[in-house]
Formats: sequence, C-alpha cells, structure tokens
Amino acid sequence: MKKIILSTLFLISVFSCKKESAKTEDGMAVQDSASVPEPAEASAALKMVTAEQTSEFLGKKNDTLYVTNFFATWCGPCVKEIPHFKNKIQELNGKPVKITFVSVDSKSDWNTKVPQFVDEQGIRNNTVLLDGQLLGGDFFAANFKSWDGGAIPFTFMRRGDQTDETLGMISEEQLTEKINSLLK
Repeated sequence: MKKIILSTLFLISVFSCKKESAKTEDGMAVQDSASVPEPAEASAALKMVTAEQTSEFLGKKNDTLYVTNFFATWCGPCVKEIPHFKNKIQELNGKPVKITFVSVDSKSDWNTKVPQFVDEQGIRNNTVLLDGQLLGGDFFAANFKSWDGGAIPFTFMRRGDQTDETLGMISEEQLTEKINSLLK
C-alpha cells in the first residue's frame, strides 16, 4: 500500500511541475516563453562630436544657459563634482538650461570605460565624446579665454554674450552661484 501511495505522489508531483521546455518539430529544445526574460533595451550609444561641432555648440548665443563640463573617467576631481551637476539637472528641469558633459577620454575607452562610467553616474543622456588628442591650441584659443586644455575638469557656461569659465573642481555652492548669476 505504501508503494502505491508513494508512486502516486511521485507521479502527481512530476506531472504538476511547470514545463520548462518543449521540442519543436525538428527536435530542438526551446524554452517556455513564460520563463524567458525580455531582452534588456539597448542603451543609447554615446554621441561622438568633432572639434568643429563642439565649437559650434559652445558658441550658441541665445536665452538658454549652456553649461558644458569637460571631464575624463580617470580624473578624481571630475568624478567628485559630477553629483553637483546631476543635482542641477534635476533642479533645473524644464528651465532654459542645458548641461552637457564632454568626455575627453582616450578613444580606446569610448566603448568600454566611458559607457560603463556614465551609466554608473547616471549621465549617459547628457554626455558626448570628444577626441581630446585632436584638439589643438587653435581650438582652445577660439573658444575660451583662459583654458588651454592642459588640465581638467573645466566648466564653460554661456548665456547669450555672457560667459563663465572654471578650471578645476567646482563646488555645488559655486555652481549654484554661477548658474544663478547667468540666469538673471
């Protein structure tokens, strides 16, 4: 009697388990569609910009405040100031302010370190790639009063004809003060 009961329980448990795979007509096993996770949506590729495109962007003169932060993933001060900019992105949402991060990392890191870094920081949608190796003195002289490209981080702000340049790490208080003065 015990054998019959145990056999019955075993058969019931085997048949009541969810079917994980099925065979197609050609004998290939396929996963049950309910157990296959949906593929993750691919992250948007980072946009690569040329020196000319960057100059055009930096030279925009209208009522929007353009805040452009030049950084690299390996730069400690750059990493420390990113949260200040992220806070401003959230705080100024819907206002005429555009905050852009320009990665000047080596081209060899564009498909590995940079995407991972910007995803960890949550700044992918605000980041572009610029090959810093191709920037010459004429690029810096044409776009900035004081920055020669020798050090980062560097933050450039423009609203109309007003500009502000900050070489080195910027504190959240300094960032707020500079943004507020240019929005007046």
